[in-house]
Amino acid sequence: MFITLLAVTFVISLFVSFLVVKIFNRPLESILGKIINDEISSAWVKYLKYAIYVVGISTGVRVWQLKQYIEPPASDTSPTVVLDINHWVLEVYQTVIGTLQGIAWLLLVFFVFAMLAYVIVRVKKG
Repeated sequence: MFITLLAVTFVISLFVSFLVVKIFNRPLESILGKIINDEISSAWVKYLKYAIYVVGISTGVRVWQLKQYIEPPASDTSPTVVLDINHWVLEVYQTVIGTLQGIAWLLLVFFVFAMLAYVIVRVKKG
């Protein structure tokens, strides 16, 4: 059951990351094309898409929290965590939210630096 949950959370975070890449593809190409204005901007877009996938999957699949389903309880008095339908729904929800949250932070940092780079480029052009 644990392996299935791990696979499901991976696929969900991969799918959510894919949707975000599709939604932000044109803005990323436009922003980097404006700032860099060279053929290398397409390479930066590819790298940023890769970073979205890596961050999305790594924040969506929370392995350290999933370990609770395979490790024995810390003490004899603590109950064993069982994967029932309620835990599945909660894990799927947390996967989607975690993926989106990680990608949102990545894009926020990217857009802040992109804005700074845009201002610098504009100031240099006069």
